[in-house]
Amino acid sequence: METEFVRWTEDGTEQAAVWRSTSGATPPKKVRVADDSMTADEAYRLACEGTALLWRGDFHNARQLGTAVAARATRKPRKTSTDPATAFHLHRQTQSRRASILGMLLVPFDADQTIPLRRAPDVRQAVHEAYGPIDQPTVTTLRDLLGAIGAYEWQKKGVEIPALGARIHPGYGVFSPIRGEYVDLVADTPLPSLTKAFDIGTGTGVLAAVLAHRGVEKVVATEIDAKALACARANLDRLGYSDRVEVVQTDLFPEGRAPLVVCNPPWIPARPTSPIEYAIYDPDSAMLRGFLRGLPEHLEPSGEGWLILSDIAEHLGLRTREELLALIGDAGLVVRERRDVAPRHGKIEDRSDALYAARKREVTSLWRLAVRDRP
Repeated sequence: METEFVRWTEDGTEQAAVWRSTSGATPPKKVRVADDSMTADEAYRLACEGTALLWRGDFHNARQLGTAVAARATRKPRKTSTDPATAFHLHRQTQSRRASILGMLLVPFDADQTIPLRRAPDVRQAVHEAYGPIDQPTVTTLRDLLGAIGAYEWQKKGVEIPALGARIHPGYGVFSPIRGEYVDLVADTPLPSLTKAFDIGTGTGVLAAVLAHRGVEKVVATEIDAKALACARANLDRLGYSDRVEVVQTDLFPEGRAPLVVCNPPWIPARPTSPIEYAIYDPDSAMLRGFLRGLPEHLEPSGEGWLILSDIAEHLGLRTREELLALIGDAGLVVRERRDVAPRHGKIEDRSDALYAARKREVTSLWRLAVRDRP
């Protein structure tokens, strides 16, 4: 990938630094140097006008400024709708606008990955995890940097998985398994066989680990993203399952068949705006469709496909239950059983959340699928 640069004028001199963005954003074209004298109102106005602010003041003041700008960017939108799908798209527009505005506050790195600002923390390891080696002056957004710091803390701490009696450590850019109800569904549903299973789109490797923990002798976990592959392998090795779980890089299915094929695709059929959102948003239900279409070819006789899916898309007006059942039927599959669980995350009680009404009604299901006309 060609190196991109961000350019600005400082003390009458033209400056440039390597541009890094985990979301794939292009470097801003207008950049102004800012410090502690910058007010939140002025920063918000400049950001809305498309002017980025390269911070030269105190690091903690930059964080406070970012919080103040975020509050201004998330004021109640002027447009509202009672139609769930329209309300969802307006919500996504608001999110996109907020991200764009917050992406206008920039922070520099020196070649040694330190931040040359007063009271700046040592974030070298977090920066390395997010961006890889940095050996020259670099600029990124404060939003990206804070995301990298938060992700690194999650990576160190890990997420407790009761079904494993252990922790899963999500790497940077790999979706964290904080929605434990779907893990519990896989942990509690009777297994059709202990000989072999496929885990499609393994992410952190959590479901592959649960299957191995339950006694499945051979698990093949697939993933296409390089960071997720490394994360899954590290987790499975840490948990002691690397001898029974093979992690392979492929799009959806590995070669061969298995008596159990598990998939937890992204739940919302909408367009992601950053790499991490690919774990949440599935444009036109592409992964869901691909899994269902390919499942019959990869199931052994009497085998089961476990589709783990929330119905939040139905409550948002983005996909109906009838459409989902049609996708299952068109793939030559039948539903043996559906196991449901209510979500337990905090947002189901947050009435200020734009998606509160949908989240309150949400149910996560494990669909036990079989090939039609098979036993």
